Amino acid sequence: MIITVTPNPSVDRTLELDRVRRGEVLRATATRTDAGGKGVNVTRALIANGISSLAVLPLGGADGRLLRALLEDGGIPHRAVPIRATTRSNVTLSEPSGAVTKINAPGDALEPVELDALIDATVRSLPGATWLVGCGSLPDGAPADLYATLTERAHAAGVAVAIDSSGAPLAAALEAGPDLIKPNLVELVELVARPLDTIDDIVAAAQQVRARGAGAVLVSLGARGAVLVDAGTPHLAAPPRVVARSDVGAGDTLLAGFLAAGGTGADALRSAVAWGAAAVALPGTSIPTPDVIDVGTVTVSSLADAADART
Repeated sequence: MIITVTPNPSVDRTLELDRVRRGEVLRATATRTDAGGKGVNVTRALIANGISSLAVLPLGGADGRLLRALLEDGGIPHRAVPIRATTRSNVTLSEPSGAVTKINAPGDALEPVELDALIDATVRSLPGATWLVGCGSLPDGAPADLYATLTERAHAAGVAVAIDSSGAPLAAALEAGPDLIKPNLVELVELVARPLDTIDDIVAAAQQVRARGAGAVLVSLGARGAVLVDAGTPHLAAPPRVVARSDVGAGDTLLAGFLAAGGTGADALRSAVAWGAAAVALPGTSIPTPDVIDVGTVTVSSLADAADART
């Protein structure tokens, strides 16, 4: 069982357009509405591929009711924490070229009692779990150390922790020693506060982040694949060529694929990139199923450890 917690979930609305032209009236060629938020996407991907998962999230207002209905209609196990604020709604504009414009709304502030209820609901979900996955941005007013608190509570329960966030919440989580973090390149640059122009630079930065508390670092690199830096030899996984339709949620699916394959080592990295590549070929935040995921198309190679030379 893999538990995900998404403090700032969303209803994700995708509009497919021939081309985005500013200042004009545009007509969508197709639309879809999905349950969204990074942890929700991880759970959706796991469930679609036969892995037990439970999504913990706050829900409120009309869009909160819609999100709950989307989860229920999709057969996605979840534990909802009622809130007074309205769940946010995000919009994605997708073009045939693969260009994606994403507009994320801010999340309304949660009251302190609601944040406490979210933590309590997460902790009550931990018995029998193998991983707790803390995902995404935090709603306005939430303490930056929310993921650190959840990491400490999960470790006390004997559950491994993965964090996929950015900025202050991710930096604070490092202090609690998560077993895995999954930044993209921009988020890793932000963590180490320097440019990362080469794969060696990325490996060195990931080793620096490990020294700050992370057990392993899975860096998603878009079309270049992903790098895994842990206690062993770093590895790079390169995806197959795909016709991209939307990269929204692809990183979440990549993380799900990594955890589904055990959450450690080169085989899990291969699985992660195969899942992510399959997601990119689908519209909106669609989730790939086993029939479209092909781990045999992913190339994994070991990398020289440049950490000592570069940190």
